[in-house]
Amino acid sequence: MNADDIWNSLSDFPAPDGLLSEGGMMGDAIRHHDWAATSLGPMATWPLSLKNALRMMLTSRQPMSLFWGRDLIMLYNDGYAPFLAERHGRALGQPFQTIWSDVWQELVPLVAETLSGRGTGGEDIRLMMLRDGVEVETFWTFSYTPVHDDHGRIAGLINITTETTSHVRSQAAAAAIIEDTQRQLEHTMQLERQRRIVQREMAHRIKNILSMTMAVVSQSMRHATSIEDAQETITHRIGALAKAQDILTDTEFRDANVRSIIEQVLKPHQDHSGRTRLDGRDVKVSAQQALGLSLAMHELATNAVKYGALSNENGTISVRWEEGADNTFRLEWQEAGGPPVVPPSRKGFGSRLTGRIVGGYFNGAGDIDYHPQGVRYVLTGTIERLADELNPS
Repeated sequence: MNADDIWNSLSDFPAPDGLLSEGGMMGDAIRHHDWAATSLGPMATWPLSLKNALRMMLTSRQPMSLFWGRDLIMLYNDGYAPFLAERHGRALGQPFQTIWSDVWQELVPLVAETLSGRGTGGEDIRLMMLRDGVEVETFWTFSYTPVHDDHGRIAGLINITTETTSHVRSQAAAAAIIEDTQRQLEHTMQLERQRRIVQREMAHRIKNILSMTMAVVSQSMRHATSIEDAQETITHRIGALAKAQDILTDTEFRDANVRSIIEQVLKPHQDHSGRTRLDGRDVKVSAQQALGLSLAMHELATNAVKYGALSNENGTISVRWEEGADNTFRLEWQEAGGPPVVPPSRKGFGSRLTGRIVGGYFNGAGDIDYHPQGVRYVLTGTIERLADELNPS
Protein backbone atom coordinates (compact mmCIF):
# COMPACT_ATOMS: atom_id res chain seq x y z
CA MET A 1 0.00 0.00 0.00
CA ASN A 2 1.35 3.42 -0.95
CA ALA A 3 0.38 6.91 0.16
CA ASP A 4 -2.29 7.25 -2.56
CA ASP A 5 -3.91 4.01 -1.40
CA ILE A 6 -4.08 5.37 2.10
CA TRP A 7 -5.79 8.54 0.94
CA ASN A 8 -8.26 6.57 -1.12
CA SER A 9 -9.14 4.38 1.87
CA LEU A 10 -10.13 7.50 3.79
CA SER A 11 -12.46 8.95 1.14
CA ASP A 12 -15.57 7.42 2.67
CA PHE A 13 -15.01 9.08 6.06
CA PRO A 14 -17.15 12.18 6.63
CA ALA A 15 -15.46 15.50 7.28
CA PRO A 16 -15.26 16.56 10.94
CA ASP A 17 -18.32 18.38 12.23
CA GLY A 18 -16.86 21.79 13.04
CA LEU A 19 -13.36 23.05 13.89
CA LEU A 20 -12.95 21.43 17.29
CA SER A 21 -15.11 18.32 17.06
CA GLU A 22 -12.12 16.04 17.71
CA GLY A 23 -10.30 18.26 20.19
CA GLY A 24 -11.17 16.30 23.31
CA MET A 25 -11.60 18.08 26.63
CA MET A 26 -9.63 21.15 25.53
CA GLY A 27 -11.53 21.24 22.22
CA ASP A 28 -14.77 21.67 24.21
CA ALA A 29 -13.14 24.23 26.52
CA ILE A 30 -11.88 26.30 23.58
CA ARG A 31 -15.24 26.11 21.80
CA HIS A 32 -17.09 27.46 24.85
CA HIS A 33 -14.52 30.10 25.85
CA ASP A 34 -15.40 33.83 25.58
CA TRP A 35 -12.80 34.77 22.98
CA ALA A 36 -14.45 38.09 22.32
CA ALA A 37 -13.04 39.23 25.68
CA THR A 38 -9.49 38.55 24.45
CA SER A 39 -7.26 40.16 21.83
CA LEU A 40 -7.97 37.20 19.51
CA GLY A 41 -11.62 38.19 19.13
CA PRO A 42 -14.53 35.81 18.34
CA MET A 43 -13.63 32.47 16.80
CA ALA A 44 -15.58 33.31 13.65
CA THR A 45 -13.00 36.01 12.90
CA TRP A 46 -9.93 33.84 13.39
CA PRO A 47 -7.62 33.49 10.35
CA LEU A 48 -7.37 30.14 8.60
CA SER A 49 -3.72 29.82 9.67
CA LEU A 50 -4.70 29.98 13.36
CA LYS A 51 -7.50 27.45 12.84
CA ASN A 52 -5.14 25.05 11.05
CA ALA A 53 -2.48 25.37 13.75
CA LEU A 54 -5.13 24.87 16.41
CA ARG A 55 -6.57 21.79 14.67
CA MET A 56 -3.09 20.28 14.33
CA MET A 57 -2.40 20.86 18.01
CA LEU A 58 -5.72 19.52 19.31
CA THR A 59 -5.53 16.29 17.29
CA SER A 60 -1.93 15.56 18.39
CA ARG A 61 -1.16 13.18 21.23
CA GLN A 62 2.04 15.10 21.96
CA PRO A 63 1.65 17.73 24.72
CA MET A 64 1.50 21.07 22.91
CA SER A 65 0.57 24.68 23.52
CA LEU A 66 -0.02 27.49 21.05
CA PHE A 67 0.66 31.18 21.67
CA TRP A 68 -0.88 33.59 19.15
CA GLY A 69 -0.91 37.32 18.55
CA ARG A 70 0.95 40.23 20.12
CA ASP A 71 -0.19 39.15 23.58
CA LEU A 72 0.83 35.56 22.86
CA ILE A 73 -2.60 34.31 23.94
CA MET A 74 -2.39 30.73 25.19
CA LEU A 75 -4.22 27.68 23.82
CA TYR A 76 -3.28 24.08 24.58
CA ASN A 77 -4.34 20.46 24.14
CA ASP A 78 -5.29 17.70 26.56
CA GLY A 79 -1.72 16.37 26.75
CA TYR A 80 -0.40 19.74 27.92
CA ALA A 81 -3.07 20.36 30.60
CA PRO A 82 -1.35 18.31 33.40
CA PHE A 83 1.80 20.45 33.09
CA LEU A 84 -0.20 23.48 34.16
CA ALA A 85 -1.31 21.88 37.46
CA GLU A 86 -3.29 24.50 39.42
CA ARG A 87 -2.95 27.02 36.51
CA HIS A 88 -5.08 24.80 34.28
CA GLY A 89 -8.39 26.38 35.29
CA ARG A 90 -7.29 29.92 34.42
CA ALA A 91 -4.66 29.49 31.69
CA LEU A 92 -6.83 29.29 28.56
CA GLY A 93 -6.97 32.61 26.70
CA GLN A 94 -4.41 34.30 28.95
CA PRO A 95 -1.10 35.85 27.79
CA PHE A 96 2.03 33.72 27.98
CA GLN A 97 3.68 36.18 30.36
CA THR A 98 0.70 36.14 32.73
CA ILE A 99 0.38 32.36 33.05
CA TRP A 100 4.10 31.62 33.20
CA SER A 101 5.16 34.76 35.08
CA ASP A 102 7.48 32.80 37.39
CA VAL A 103 9.62 31.54 34.49
CA TRP A 104 8.93 34.24 31.90
CA GLN A 105 12.26 36.08 32.28
CA GLU A 106 14.20 32.86 31.72
CA LEU A 107 12.18 32.08 28.59
CA VAL A 108 12.25 35.58 27.04
CA PRO A 109 15.46 34.93 25.01
CA LEU A 110 13.99 31.73 23.54
CA VAL A 111 10.63 33.39 22.77
CA ALA A 112 12.36 36.36 21.12
CA GLU A 113 14.51 34.11 18.94
CA THR A 114 11.48 32.05 17.89
CA LEU A 115 9.42 35.12 16.97
CA SER A 116 12.37 36.28 14.84
CA GLY A 117 11.88 33.17 12.70
CA ARG A 118 14.30 30.66 14.21
CA GLY A 119 13.08 27.57 16.05
CA THR A 120 14.59 27.11 19.50
CA GLY A 121 14.38 24.77 22.50
CA GLY A 122 16.53 22.47 24.56
CA GLU A 123 16.78 19.29 26.59
CA ASP A 124 16.37 19.04 30.36
CA ILE A 125 16.24 22.82 30.79
CA ARG A 126 16.05 23.76 34.47
CA LEU A 127 13.20 26.05 35.50
CA MET A 128 12.40 27.11 39.07
CA MET A 129 8.61 27.00 38.99
CA LEU A 130 5.83 27.80 41.47
CA ARG A 131 3.63 24.83 42.27
CA ASP A 132 0.97 25.14 44.97
CA GLY A 133 2.68 28.35 46.02
CA VAL A 134 6.06 26.68 46.54
CA GLU A 135 9.10 27.17 44.30
CA VAL A 136 10.31 23.81 43.03
CA GLU A 137 13.03 22.72 40.65
CA THR A 138 11.66 21.37 37.36
CA PHE A 139 13.21 20.22 34.09
CA TRP A 140 11.78 20.39 30.58
CA THR A 141 12.60 19.25 27.08
CA PHE A 142 10.80 21.36 24.48
CA SER A 143 10.97 23.04 21.10
CA TYR A 144 9.54 26.40 20.09
CA THR A 145 8.48 26.68 16.44
CA PRO A 146 7.30 29.94 14.80
CA VAL A 147 3.79 29.86 13.25
CA HIS A 148 2.66 32.21 10.46
CA ASP A 149 -0.58 34.02 9.68
CA ASP A 150 -2.46 33.98 6.37
CA HIS A 151 -0.04 36.55 4.96
CA GLY A 152 3.10 34.61 5.84
CA ARG A 153 4.04 36.79 8.77
CA ILE A 154 5.06 35.30 12.09
CA ALA A 155 2.03 35.49 14.36
CA GLY A 156 3.11 33.33 17.30
CA LEU A 157 4.76 30.10 18.29
CA ILE A 158 3.85 26.53 19.03
CA ASN A 159 5.46 24.69 21.94
CA ILE A 160 5.96 20.93 21.81
CA THR A 161 7.08 19.87 25.25
CA THR A 162 7.47 17.20 27.90
CA GLU A 163 8.45 17.48 31.54
CA THR A 164 11.62 15.54 32.37
CA THR A 165 11.89 16.32 36.09
CA SER A 166 11.46 12.70 37.17
CA HIS A 167 13.94 11.52 34.53
CA VAL A 168 16.57 14.08 35.52
CA ARG A 169 16.15 13.29 39.21
CA SER A 170 16.41 9.57 38.48
CA GLN A 171 19.57 10.19 36.50
CA ALA A 172 20.98 12.33 39.32
CA ALA A 173 20.10 9.65 41.87
CA ALA A 174 21.68 6.97 39.68
CA ALA A 175 24.79 9.11 39.22
CA ALA A 176 24.99 9.65 42.98
CA ILE A 177 24.70 5.90 43.57
CA ILE A 178 27.40 5.22 40.97
CA GLU A 179 29.65 7.88 42.50
CA ASP A 180 29.07 6.52 46.01
CA THR A 181 29.71 2.97 44.80
CA GLN A 182 32.89 4.12 43.07
CA ARG A 183 33.97 5.89 46.25
CA GLN A 184 33.31 2.77 48.31
CA LEU A 185 35.17 0.64 45.77
CA GLU A 186 38.16 2.97 45.84
CA HIS A 187 38.05 2.93 49.64
CA THR A 188 37.92 -0.88 49.64
CA MET A 189 40.84 -1.03 47.21
CA GLN A 190 42.79 1.41 49.37
CA LEU A 191 42.11 -0.72 52.44
CA GLU A 192 43.23 -3.81 50.54
CA ARG A 193 46.44 -2.04 49.46
CA GLN A 194 47.05 -0.98 53.05
CA ARG A 195 46.34 -4.50 54.29
CA ARG A 196 48.93 -5.92 51.90
CA ILE A 197 51.47 -3.28 52.91
CA VAL A 198 50.85 -3.90 56.60
CA GLN A 199 51.04 -7.65 56.03
CA ARG A 200 54.41 -7.30 54.33
CA GLU A 201 55.51 -4.86 57.02
CA MET A 202 54.43 -7.23 59.78
CA ALA A 203 56.33 -10.12 58.19
CA HIS A 204 59.38 -7.90 57.90
CA ARG A 205 59.06 -6.72 61.50
CA ILE A 206 58.66 -10.26 62.83
CA LYS A 207 61.78 -11.36 60.98
CA ASN A 208 63.58 -8.30 62.32
CA ILE A 209 62.48 -9.05 65.90
CA LEU A 210 63.63 -12.64 65.59
CA SER A 211 66.97 -11.54 64.15
CA MET A 212 67.39 -8.97 66.91
CA THR A 213 66.48 -11.53 69.55
CA MET A 214 69.00 -13.99 68.14
CA ALA A 215 71.67 -11.26 68.09
CA VAL A 216 70.87 -10.31 71.69
CA VAL A 217 71.17 -13.91 72.85
CA SER A 218 74.31 -14.78 70.91
CA GLN A 219 76.15 -11.53 71.63
CA SER A 220 75.16 -11.53 75.30
CA MET A 221 76.41 -15.09 75.66
CA ARG A 222 79.67 -14.20 73.93
CA HIS A 223 80.44 -11.23 76.17
CA ALA A 224 79.14 -12.68 79.44
CA THR A 225 81.54 -13.65 82.20
CA SER A 226 79.25 -16.43 83.47
CA ILE A 227 76.05 -18.28 82.69
CA GLU A 228 74.27 -16.33 85.39
CA ASP A 229 75.53 -13.03 83.95
CA ALA A 230 74.40 -14.09 80.46
CA GLN A 231 71.00 -15.15 81.75
CA GLU A 232 70.45 -11.84 83.53
CA THR A 233 71.62 -9.77 80.57
CA ILE A 234 69.51 -11.72 78.08
CA THR A 235 66.45 -11.50 80.31
CA HIS A 236 66.75 -7.73 80.63
CA ARG A 237 67.41 -7.13 76.95
CA ILE A 238 64.56 -9.33 75.75
CA GLY A 239 62.37 -7.64 78.35
CA ALA A 240 63.26 -4.31 76.72
CA LEU A 241 62.27 -5.75 73.35
CA ALA A 242 58.96 -6.93 74.85
CA LYS A 243 58.20 -3.47 76.21
CA ALA A 244 58.94 -1.96 72.82
CA GLN A 245 56.59 -4.49 71.30
CA ASP A 246 53.84 -3.30 73.66
CA ILE A 247 54.20 0.21 72.29
CA LEU A 248 54.12 -1.05 68.70
CA THR A 249 51.08 -3.21 69.40
CA ASP A 250 49.24 -0.17 70.76
CA THR A 251 49.96 1.66 67.49
CA GLU A 252 49.07 -1.36 65.31
CA PHE A 253 52.71 -1.66 64.28
CA ARG A 254 52.64 1.68 62.58
CA ASP A 255 54.58 4.66 63.91
CA ALA A 256 55.73 4.82 67.54
CA ASN A 257 56.15 7.97 69.61
CA VAL A 258 59.72 8.68 70.76
CA ARG A 259 58.53 10.05 74.11
CA SER A 260 56.50 6.89 74.80
CA ILE A 261 59.51 4.70 74.06
CA ILE A 262 61.79 6.61 76.42
CA GLU A 263 59.16 6.89 79.16
CA GLN A 264 58.60 3.13 79.01
CA VAL A 265 62.31 2.45 79.53
CA LEU A 266 62.90 5.04 82.26
CA LYS A 267 59.66 4.54 84.20
CA PRO A 268 61.15 1.94 86.62
CA HIS A 269 63.88 4.43 87.58
CA GLN A 270 61.61 7.32 88.55
CA ASP A 271 62.24 6.94 92.28
CA HIS A 272 61.89 10.69 92.89
CA SER A 273 60.85 13.80 90.97
CA GLY A 274 63.52 15.26 88.79
CA ARG A 275 65.33 11.96 88.37
CA THR A 276 64.81 12.08 84.61
CA ARG A 277 63.97 15.00 82.35
CA LEU A 278 62.56 14.56 78.86
CA ASP A 279 62.55 17.42 76.38
CA GLY A 280 61.15 17.01 72.90
CA ARG A 281 58.04 17.41 70.78
CA ASP A 282 55.93 14.51 69.53
CA VAL A 283 58.08 12.70 67.00
CA LYS A 284 57.13 9.37 65.50
CA VAL A 285 59.49 6.77 64.09
CA SER A 286 58.98 3.51 62.26
CA ALA A 287 58.52 0.19 64.06
CA GLN A 288 62.07 -0.97 63.34
CA GLN A 289 63.55 2.30 64.55
CA ALA A 290 61.35 2.09 67.67
CA LEU A 291 62.79 -1.32 68.53
CA GLY A 292 66.34 -0.11 68.06
CA LEU A 293 65.76 3.07 70.04
CA SER A 294 64.15 1.07 72.87
CA LEU A 295 67.17 -1.24 73.07
CA ALA A 296 69.58 1.71 73.03
CA MET A 297 67.69 3.44 75.85
CA HIS A 298 67.62 0.18 77.80
CA GLU A 299 71.39 -0.30 77.44
CA LEU A 300 72.09 3.27 78.53
CA ALA A 301 69.69 2.98 81.49
CA THR A 302 71.19 -0.37 82.55
CA ASN A 303 74.69 1.08 82.49
CA ALA A 304 73.49 4.15 84.37
CA VAL A 305 72.06 1.90 87.09
CA LYS A 306 75.27 -0.09 87.38
CA TYR A 307 77.91 2.59 86.97
CA GLY A 308 76.39 5.98 86.24
CA ALA A 309 73.79 8.55 87.23
CA LEU A 310 71.20 6.03 88.40
CA SER A 311 73.65 4.23 90.71
CA ASN A 312 73.19 6.83 93.49
CA GLU A 313 70.35 8.97 94.79
CA ASN A 314 71.53 12.29 93.30
CA GLY A 315 72.19 11.46 89.68
CA THR A 316 69.93 12.66 86.88
CA ILE A 317 69.36 11.84 83.24
CA SER A 318 68.29 14.35 80.60
CA VAL A 319 67.08 13.17 77.21
CA ARG A 320 66.43 15.66 74.42
CA TRP A 321 65.33 15.00 70.87
CA GLU A 322 64.15 16.92 67.85
CA GLU A 323 63.07 16.43 64.26
CA GLY A 324 64.69 18.69 61.72
CA ALA A 325 64.19 19.45 58.06
CA ASP A 326 63.85 16.53 55.64
CA ASN A 327 62.99 14.12 58.51
CA THR A 328 66.40 14.45 60.14
CA PHE A 329 66.54 13.29 63.75
CA ARG A 330 68.81 14.02 66.70
CA LEU A 331 68.65 12.57 70.23
CA GLU A 332 70.96 13.37 73.13
CA TRP A 333 71.25 11.38 76.39
CA GLN A 334 73.12 13.23 79.12
CA GLU A 335 73.90 11.94 82.61
CA ALA A 336 74.89 14.11 85.56
CA GLY A 337 75.41 13.80 89.31
CA GLY A 338 76.65 10.22 89.28
CA PRO A 339 80.06 8.90 90.27
CA PRO A 340 83.03 9.85 88.06
CA VAL A 341 82.76 8.01 84.77
CA VAL A 342 85.47 5.53 83.89
CA PRO A 343 85.54 4.44 80.21
CA PRO A 344 85.12 0.66 79.81
CA SER A 345 88.26 -1.35 79.20
CA ARG A 346 86.63 -3.13 76.29
CA LYS A 347 83.64 -2.56 74.04
CA GLY A 348 80.90 -5.15 74.45
CA PHE A 349 77.68 -5.81 72.61
CA GLY A 350 75.96 -2.90 74.39
CA SER A 351 78.41 -0.42 72.90
CA ARG A 352 78.02 -1.94 69.44
CA LEU A 353 74.23 -1.86 69.87
CA THR A 354 73.98 1.81 70.84
CA GLY A 355 76.55 2.82 68.28
CA ARG A 356 76.65 1.02 64.96
CA ILE A 357 73.48 -1.10 65.12
CA VAL A 358 70.94 1.48 66.31
CA GLY A 359 72.69 4.18 64.30
CA GLY A 360 72.21 1.99 61.24
CA TYR A 361 68.47 1.77 61.89
CA PHE A 362 68.37 5.56 61.54
CA ASN A 363 70.76 5.62 58.59
CA GLY A 364 73.05 7.64 60.83
CA ALA A 365 75.32 7.12 63.80
CA GLY A 366 75.24 6.67 67.55
CA ASP A 367 78.20 8.17 69.44
CA ILE A 368 78.86 7.73 73.16
CA ASP A 369 81.24 9.92 75.16
CA TYR A 370 82.47 8.71 78.57
CA HIS A 371 83.03 12.14 80.04
CA PRO A 372 84.07 12.01 83.73
CA GLN A 373 81.08 14.16 84.80
CA GLY A 374 78.54 12.00 83.00
CA VAL A 375 77.97 9.75 80.01
CA ARG A 376 76.75 11.54 76.90
CA TYR A 377 75.16 9.69 73.99
CA VAL A 378 74.13 11.34 70.70
CA LEU A 379 72.05 9.59 68.03
CA THR A 380 71.66 11.27 64.64
CA GLY A 381 69.97 10.07 61.47
CA THR A 382 66.78 10.14 59.46
CA ILE A 383 63.25 9.23 60.49
CA GLU A 384 61.28 6.59 58.61
CA ARG A 385 57.54 6.22 58.97
CA LEU A 386 55.26 3.41 57.89
CA ALA A 387 52.40 5.92 57.58
CA ASP A 388 54.25 7.59 54.70
CA GLU A 389 54.12 4.30 52.82
CA LEU A 390 50.50 3.60 53.68
CA ASN A 391 49.29 7.06 52.70
CA PRO A 392 51.38 8.21 49.74
CA SER A 393 50.79 11.81 48.70
